[in-house]
Amino acid sequence: MANLLLIDDDPDLLAERVAHLFPAPKNRIEIARTAAEGLEQVTAELPDVILLDLRLPDQSGLEALKGLRQIDARIPVIFVTVVRSADSAIEAMRHGAYDYLLKPIDLQKLDHIINEALKVSRLMREPAVVAETPPDEELPGEVIIGCCPRMQEAYKAIGRVADHSFPVLITGESGTGKELVARAIYQHGPRAKAPFLALNCAAIPENLLESELFGHEKGAFTGADRRRIGKFEQCSGGTLFLDEIGDMPPATQAKMLRVLQEQTFERVGGNETISTDVRLIAATHRDLKAWSEEGKFRPDLYFRLGVFTIHLPPLRERIDDQPLLVQHYVRRFSRELGRDVRQVAPETIARLRGYSWPGNIRELQSVLKQALLQTSGAVLLPAFLPETVGKSDVVAPPPTTAAEPGVEMFVIRQRVDSDVRDLYAETHRQVDRLLLARVMEQTRGNLQQAALVLGIARQTLRTKLRDLGLSISRPGEAQEDEPA
Repeated sequence: MANLLLIDDDPDLLAERVAHLFPAPKNRIEIARTAAEGLEQVTAELPDVILLDLRLPDQSGLEALKGLRQIDARIPVIFVTVVRSADSAIEAMRHGAYDYLLKPIDLQKLDHIINEALKVSRLMREPAVVAETPPDEELPGEVIIGCCPRMQEAYKAIGRVADHSFPVLITGESGTGKELVARAIYQHGPRAKAPFLALNCAAIPENLLESELFGHEKGAFTGADRRRIGKFEQCSGGTLFLDEIGDMPPATQAKMLRVLQEQTFERVGGNETISTDVRLIAATHRDLKAWSEEGKFRPDLYFRLGVFTIHLPPLRERIDDQPLLVQHYVRRFSRELGRDVRQVAPETIARLRGYSWPGNIRELQSVLKQALLQTSGAVLLPAFLPETVGKSDVVAPPPTTAAEPGVEMFVIRQRVDSDVRDLYAETHRQVDRLLLARVMEQTRGNLQQAALVLGIARQTLRTKLRDLGLSISRPGEAQEDEPA
């Protein structure tokens, strides 16, 4: 449901078009014909998005914008006006407007802009809840669930860094919940009442990313017919989340470094130095340390971004958390899809735990939605899962007998042909899984002897075994403590 407020002294045509795009009763559209009336309505009930005219009977739209931001700076405000002044558009964006549209409005563009603004509004308002176990009641927004040691470390890291303004780098494979952690940092910090904007660096063409971030002057490049205000200027005082920052082109990286160091920048094609006050949170699925060493990412920018790093483990390394996540999403999606699934069969849990989850939590959500659509009763059975789930052997324990020559290379070739990312790191994990399991078998679970064979410390071996989900047999543990 969208709750939209139109502040316009002649709203009939605009209201008609907005109502066509966001029909009742699912959505609600309120109208105010003066700035004072609009401010009064916002004070009484916060809308999701505001559409604001530049010319109002009692004051200008820019003055109304300042009043609206004093009430709640998180509400996206879209100017919709006949005023074609470049200065007006620039001032509106500088003071925090979400966008500036000219009448007559193109319906497709209006639909796109309002939906994007609704998404931004949701990101700022819906809580990113941190919970060790699924909450008893369904909460609005997303929940970060997990009680494994590595997730506990992530929770503590959010608490340590939330109150500060220095950059945070969130690492982890795609689908592990990096945006949720960014929102949790934002919502638990002192800028929680200021704007939060998100930008995916990998989703924007290289030649446009710099303009999106820093803006551009009129004539800066072909097609730049007017000045544009970038995210760093638009979001001043708030928080900017840059997803997939590892995909940022080198030229933009250099400009990013200056912003982090001095909180100043120039628009593309301009000479004016602009100051900003933005808290930056970045995320990437890439190993930026390795990339910086290989010359693929600026080392100085990596060091600036990595002042504080939070790493999210992949789902395949969170075996104990998987039943909790399944329980939570089955309950949530059952209601959304009109199903009455109250229980997940143990065989279903076992099959889910045996899968490698290359898409992590995002893939788990998709799999459970597919399964619930197939379910015909109150129990989620293995037969309802997609056929691909349960056929991966990536996280399965290695065979106790010697593997045939070349089987490890077969696994690598198989993953190269898939859409997996970070193959280097994953291959090392699989090599560790094979090697450590075989050495532990050969030494009959004796940690001390296995550590000597591997040439690593016993505590390092114990940590690796735990992270890989490999068990240590009790007889072996007893043997290592026996006197020589």
